[in-house]
Amino acid sequence: MAKKEHISETPATQFLRKHGVAFSEHPYDYEEHGGTAVSSRELGVSEHAVVKTLVMQDEAARPLIVLMHGDCKVSTKNLARAIPCKSVEPCKPEVAQRHSGYLVGGTSPFGIRKAMPVYVEEGILALPKIYINGGRRGFLVGIDPKVLVDVLGARAVQCALAE
Repeated sequence: MAKKEHISETPATQFLRKHGVAFSEHPYDYEEHGGTAVSSRELGVSEHAVVKTLVMQDEAARPLIVLMHGDCKVSTKNLARAIPCKSVEPCKPEVAQRHSGYLVGGTSPFGIRKAMPVYVEEGILALPKIYINGGRRGFLVGIDPKVLVDVLGARAVQCALAE
């Protein structure tokens, strides 16, 4: 008998299972350019608890991941100061996809194609539960934010700006 394939299997969920991370699955109807406002509305959770995975690069075009509250944006100046480097900017979508292996809008920090340093906005670690992309557009996973540090080795930074 064929093994029943899990409905939401992605490189991210495979990574989480392999590392023994407990997570809940939250599929929703993806809207192009809807962002975290759509996912938080669809899931009925605070946009502050929905975490965006942003692929950025430093002045030498070295990629990095920044995890940010859905209702905030990244101060690239404060991030550059914190990590320390001269400057940080978002990667172009096709470059981000090449580094992460995920389509923009479906980028997860778990199961990425290329190892990159991960930085997490400090306030995210204080939340009881976060909702972060599960490796596909329209699919979030709910996890304990401590997983970001314990499993990904994410470093806490302060670079949030209110949107």
